[in-house]
Amino acid sequence: MDFAFSEEQDEFRETLRRFFEEKSASSEVRRLMETREGYDAGLWKQMAGELGLQGLHIPEDYGGQGFGFLELSIVLEEMGRVLFCAPYFSTACLATNAVLNAGSEVQKQALLPGIASGDTVATLAMIEEAGDWEPGSIALVARPDGDGFRLSGVKTPVTDGHTADLIIVAARLEGTQERDGLILLSLRSDADGLRAMPLETLDLTRKQARLEFADVRVDLLGQPGAAAEALARTLDQAAVLLSAESAGGAEQCLHTAVDYAKVRVQFGRPIGSFQAVKHKCAEVLLEVESAKAAVYWASWVAAQNEEELAQAASIAKSLSNDAYLRAAAESIQIHGGIGTTWEADPQLYFKRAKTNDELLGSPTYHRSRIIEGMGV
Repeated sequence: MDFAFSEEQDEFRETLRRFFEEKSASSEVRRLMETREGYDAGLWKQMAGELGLQGLHIPEDYGGQGFGFLELSIVLEEMGRVLFCAPYFSTACLATNAVLNAGSEVQKQALLPGIASGDTVATLAMIEEAGDWEPGSIALVARPDGDGFRLSGVKTPVTDGHTADLIIVAARLEGTQERDGLILLSLRSDADGLRAMPLETLDLTRKQARLEFADVRVDLLGQPGAAAEALARTLDQAAVLLSAESAGGAEQCLHTAVDYAKVRVQFGRPIGSFQAVKHKCAEVLLEVESAKAAVYWASWVAAQNEEELAQAASIAKSLSNDAYLRAAAESIQIHGGIGTTWEADPQLYFKRAKTNDELLGSPTYHRSRIIEGMGV
């Protein structure tokens, strides 16, 4: 097996890096994070039309590009480097994979082309007020209603839930407690009885919302008996991709800290010449490179549809989150007091690192999964 990127993938990365550095400068990130939507709709359409990013790993039969998880992880890594503000993770990594994993052929034909073209923003509503990312903890009840279902309850927080056109909801069949009772449902944002409210969050670069369902009519996605497996796989795939984003952010924090240490003068010499600062940067570099290696391996596993996806995803998630938090914190320390100010960027990366730390489960949760998978 070969984990090295191909020449085409390296060229793809360079193209993306130039695009995101141009379109997601710090000033643009700050502008977008102050808006309710949190992204530029025109740029979203440009991404779909010129680069095909929303449909990158969607099969060509459904209007996509037909690439795989390695290419998708490159996109997330480069987005993470610049704190790219867009509902890409919720659309391409959560909702799209849920449809691919659970949907019937007819449903894929109906839902995926709109995502691939950039016409549809989508998300997955799973977590509830208890804050548990384990699928077995889902408590929202779906009541049968003819050939569909009815929902009454709350999902929060939901990534980009207030701007999504298509919402995939994880719920439980009425009267069931086991994993076999889990189902995935789909609805549009204009459904009667649905109320979406944006939340005030620590990280303004990734929007979250609270969704309230008041006897909302929803459609079944796929088959009830297969929902648990499809949902678990979707979350593992998303964890791999979120890990790629975290690795990209962590590497950017390291580069920013090193660049600052070269020009910040203290006691007549650059602070980067001090042994303590050198040690900080070296330790962060070791963590970042370890995280990137885990992410690339997990991306390869996801691309190959291997049985060890759950283990690979948890390893990548725990290592990348730890590396991101460490890199962001050390970047602030090296910048000194200015690193915590609103005008400086290090605090923005630290807030994204804290959000990613909890999104899809904390490193502690994923280490527990690793131990369980080893049969310890």
